[in-house]
Amino acid sequence: MKYRNFPMVPRVVFGHGSFLQLGEILMPKRKSSEAPFIFFIDDVFEGQPLITEVPLLFNDQIIFISSEEEPKTAQVDVLVAKIKESFTEMPSGIVGIGGGTLLDVAKAVAIMLTNPGSAAEYQGWDLVKKPAIYHVGIPTISGTGAEVSRTTVLMGPEKKLGINSDHTPFDQVLLDPKLTHGVPKEQWFYTGMDCYIHCIESLNGTYLNAFSQSYGEKALDLCHEVYLGDISKEESRDKLMMASWHGGMSIAYSQVGIAHAMSYGLSYLLGVKHGIGNCLVFQYLEEFYPEGVKVFKQMQEKHQIKLPTGICAGLSEEQFDIMIQVSFGLVPLWENALGDNWKEIMTYDRLLQLFKKI
Repeated sequence: MKYRNFPMVPRVVFGHGSFLQLGEILMPKRKSSEAPFIFFIDDVFEGQPLITEVPLLFNDQIIFISSEEEPKTAQVDVLVAKIKESFTEMPSGIVGIGGGTLLDVAKAVAIMLTNPGSAAEYQGWDLVKKPAIYHVGIPTISGTGAEVSRTTVLMGPEKKLGINSDHTPFDQVLLDPKLTHGVPKEQWFYTGMDCYIHCIESLNGTYLNAFSQSYGEKALDLCHEVYLGDISKEESRDKLMMASWHGGMSIAYSQVGIAHAMSYGLSYLLGVKHGIGNCLVFQYLEEFYPEGVKVFKQMQEKHQIKLPTGICAGLSEEQFDIMIQVSFGLVPLWENALGDNWKEIMTYDRLLQLFKKI
């Protein structure tokens, strides 16, 4: 048997206020005064105090990016072209500050600055040949696991699929729970449920092993504490940030499952954001994850979260077909969820009926 030799994030800082150490962390990585750091920052922080704490030097640049839409391969291509045109030297590094969207953009741009062609050409598994430039991830919301994963999920012209490679993970991650203050309640729930569903799918998958299980079980325990326990807001922020990290590690050595595969289809066709997409699907997956769905509904009830309905009402046969084909394209997810004979279990019509419930 050949075992996976996955890379991990080599350096990580955790702690309230640790964001203020960013300048000190970046300084040894600066190649010259002409080789800037490019900071991709969620535009919700524009004009906020956080921006004054970004350690800008020389010709460093901040680029604000909206997280309202899923990151796209075309968007990555435009950013790469803009950076190459604007600077005579390759940047010293890329820093992503925000949620999963910003972290995925940062990882993708760092890869595409050293690899030729369009980002769409690298959607898949192990297609990246050259190492990315130095890149740093700083999450401002917890749950996606993007800070630790070897995937950068992108919407391409033909599919929604990650750049899954050994060159994708960040070289440095900074985890400052203070940065997650002020996250709206619904977003806190949906993004946290992304982590929770990671764990359920990993722990119930055919790819499960002791490595992924140890991380997945810890992340699941932390999710239970955060969403069903009685703990302070500060403790909740700390624990959800750790749940996100452990959940990301769990799927790094295993895989996610049905909810994520279907969520990709929803996102590709309708632009449904990843966290809420997972929730919309997961509520109907009792047959596959009975205990997980039961606890999910308890969490939903405790925090009085009402999911939107009728998302797929009125879609044409062609539109349903697009969602199904995108979902079915994520073969490793189906193999993990249902085994090698997954096509016999999850037929076209069965998946169609699941989508029609949403």
